[in-house]
Amino acid sequence: MEIQYRNPGMQSMIDSVLAFQTDGESAYWLDGLYAFYPQIDKNHALSLNWEDRCRYIGRMLEQVYHENEAIIAQKISLYQEHWRQNKSQIEEALSDIFEMDCRTAFRNIICDVSINPISPRFLKEQRFEVFFFNSEKGALGMSLHEIIHFVWFAKWNQVFGDSYNEYERPTLKWILSEMVVETLMKDPRLSSLNPYFPGCIYSYFFNMKVGDDLVLNRIDAMHDSLRIVDFMKESYQYVLRHENEIRRHIETEEAKGW
Repeated sequence: MEIQYRNPGMQSMIDSVLAFQTDGESAYWLDGLYAFYPQIDKNHALSLNWEDRCRYIGRMLEQVYHENEAIIAQKISLYQEHWRQNKSQIEEALSDIFEMDCRTAFRNIICDVSINPISPRFLKEQRFEVFFFNSEKGALGMSLHEIIHFVWFAKWNQVFGDSYNEYERPTLKWILSEMVVETLMKDPRLSSLNPYFPGCIYSYFFNMKVGDDLVLNRIDAMHDSLRIVDFMKESYQYVLRHENEIRRHIETEEAKGW
């Protein structure tokens, strides 16, 4: 398993930000930009048509990039070295958790160190983003979250033989994959390296209930009693049975924003 931390270039970063600024996007995904960059006027941006909004946000982010380009370069070196120091421990943990050899797999993972406070991941490309505000420990914590997605869906695809197109927001398979990160991260070999644990998934999962049961508690209980393939099958059947309640909760929580 290898990660290359890199600067993907200014325009790539800006395009990544704009992907979460489209009309109809929930406040949960929109608001991070304005929380971290208060110099960008949210009300003004959202009052503009799409082309003008892109130009306005793009101009502001160009300034952000130029002001922080040297810092991004420094962070890349720090992130790469911290990964190197902890790689063996991570490979061992993930190999055990997923019952597959993660040491020789996933050799070409790319991490784009970005000005985007939202950190998307791209499964087919084995690429993800990390916000440059992170320390090296924070970046490793974020990286662990995304690596778990890569391994989860590689294993999942072996089991179900479905399409990678089914693994993206807002599908139920995507929702489940985001939930289980907290559960899988409880392995002390991973949690000890993640300063965001506990709490390394979307906050709205922690108060999500089906009836009187917290959904994450049910997910944890399944994981503790099942091997990984059976856990995938059982947890998916559980969220499938309760999809309507789960989606209603997410929609309500995302509308609240940051």
